[in-house]
Amino acid sequence: MAHLYPCKMKGYRLRILDGIVSRKLQSKGAILIEGPKWCGKTTTAEKNAASKMLLARPDAKENFKQLLDIDMDAALAGRAPMLIDEWQTVPKLWDAVRYTVDVRRKPGQFILTGSAVPGKAADEEREHSGTGRFAWIAMRPMSLFESGESTGKVSLAALFNAPEKLLEKNDLKLKDIAFLLCRGGWPAAVGLPKEAALEQAFDYYDAVTKEDVTRVDGVKRASERVQHLMRSYARHQGAQVSLSALRNDLLENDSASLDENTVHSYLEALRKIFVVEDMPAWNPNLRSRTAIRTSPTRYFVDPSIATAALGVGPADLMDDLKTTGFLFETLCVRDLRVFADALNGKVCHYRDKNGLECDAVVHLRGGRYGLIEIKLGGKSLIEEGAETLDRLSAKLDFSRMKAPAFKMVLTATGDFAYRRPEDGVYVVPIGCLGP
Repeated sequence: MAHLYPCKMKGYRLRILDGIVSRKLQSKGAILIEGPKWCGKTTTAEKNAASKMLLARPDAKENFKQLLDIDMDAALAGRAPMLIDEWQTVPKLWDAVRYTVDVRRKPGQFILTGSAVPGKAADEEREHSGTGRFAWIAMRPMSLFESGESTGKVSLAALFNAPEKLLEKNDLKLKDIAFLLCRGGWPAAVGLPKEAALEQAFDYYDAVTKEDVTRVDGVKRASERVQHLMRSYARHQGAQVSLSALRNDLLENDSASLDENTVHSYLEALRKIFVVEDMPAWNPNLRSRTAIRTSPTRYFVDPSIATAALGVGPADLMDDLKTTGFLFETLCVRDLRVFADALNGKVCHYRDKNGLECDAVVHLRGGRYGLIEIKLGGKSLIEEGAETLDRLSAKLDFSRMKAPAFKMVLTATGDFAYRRPEDGVYVVPIGCLGP
């Protein structure tokens, strides 16, 4: 199980990323933490840094740019590790940091953070990739374990050891899940009164659609079109929907001509500011020649972005459990990604030409993996999920790959996490899951 490292910063909520940052600083001269705005990058980086330069302040950025041009050594003379926040606003920094890391020949010199992928012009200013000097770390909004709603008594890491016995209590009910889907994992929302907490996602959505998608690369994009695209994306959470299908959704509300390249450019802008994070396909060794679908599965980085795009709240989700199920999948994928990162793993999906799907496959270095189906809960849905896991497992060729370390149905509801005696499938409410 990953550990949350002690912190002296008052009011700081420990993040699983703290352990990853600590580990990477011991092996690389610089680390780059990337993720959406408001997910806690700067706060976590400040907690792990000895000095800082916050380039989000316009006056600080201009002074720093001038100093970097005049005296690079003086600009980067802060105590190590030195935090440089929103580094991509000063693209020359990349090569300066890389050079300084080479000269000092010591790990743990710099922590860079970024809420946007540098555009083409910024890339052209960089002469080196940073390979061997930088470690890249993805940060996402808080998992339920980090925000305190999940007990974390069922460790994802421990499941890879296939415990024979499992029994842990879950306190989250469906109405709690509906609220958490809408609140999201935004640190600033955690602990606020419910109505105030729910506003965070809408504020984030407004910032993305009205300003951030244009600022990322300087290309002017229509706010209303971005809103329509994000609404369409919200309806297709967990699906392998094509660009043409998204385009058709947009055409219902867009009088202008619209081709797939335009839709792609809008999606790329959302990807560059870490609003969307699609899931790659898993390509295992199969006993048969079944064709595997390789299209990515569509997800926002947090379910609250989808609820804000749809304009819905917890009461609406309680009245529409089908939509709740799709958005719950987004929440589970967010948490699984956070936990998998701590295990040096990745999260993929499986779907073949016959329609057999597996919502999530957590794959670790060395080839170990776990198969996961995501369901709201209830006996029939749990049975359906367990049957899907068994059908997929039966298709895998264990002479060419390992058997799954575990099979799990991850649920929204249920009084307990437990192991089914008949097939060994774990049934785990998200309110029990941790790293």
